[in-house]
Amino acid sequence: MPAFNRLFPLASLVLIYWVSVCFPVCVEVPSETEAVQGNPMKLRCISCMKREEVEATTVVEWFYRPEGGKDFLIYEYRNGHQEVESPFQGRLQWNGSKDLQDVSITVLNVTLNDSGLYTCNVSREFEFEAHRPFVKTTRLIPLRVTEEVLRVNEQRRKRHNGSDDMTKMEAGEDFTSVVSEIMMYILLVFLTLWLLIEMIYCYRKVSKAEEAAQENASDYLAIPSENKENSAVPVEE
Repeated sequence: MPAFNRLFPLASLVLIYWVSVCFPVCVEVPSETEAVQGNPMKLRCISCMKREEVEATTVVEWFYRPEGGKDFLIYEYRNGHQEVESPFQGRLQWNGSKDLQDVSITVLNVTLNDSGLYTCNVSREFEFEAHRPFVKTTRLIPLRVTEEVLRVNEQRRKRHNGSDDMTKMEAGEDFTSVVSEIMMYILLVFLTLWLLIEMIYCYRKVSKAEEAAQENASDYLAIPSENKENSAVPVEE
């Protein structure tokens, strides 16, 4: 049994590795939409195939639309990747996978003029025996390029807003604690006054009872002795 407990985790790791190698999983992850001037920017475009074992002819087209402009082709993959004549020529790099499920590209030395809308079109023609279906998918990536100074300022502003929120939260907690302490003091004062009133009431009640007892005793002592004897109840023989 101890030997089995030692071998079971190792067998599980081997099985997971075999599944990941033999049956790779494709996940369509969205692309980043913010870039910094002067840095490379990967435009991620993933188009997973449900039937990877089926052969397909794949054509990839990347388009760019500047703000207020029209779409124009900047990159094409058709039996091999190639750039086309555009303002991006010489700054685009293929960053896709061999199975053409990942057809991403990278823009080198990003400039402020590269802000705009990028479109990734993936066209597949599957090769079945009876028919050849055609499938087309489209991914839109709105890219915003900022300067490094602006990015740093935005990060500082976010941190400052976060610190302001923390300060507000702390101030709210302090106010709540102050209110709680005030209410506690008010409750203590009320209980103290209530106990004091109860003590005075009990004292006065006891005092009145003692005064009444003293008055009764004084009245009894003030009666003459003859009256006391006459007031005695006669005993029958």
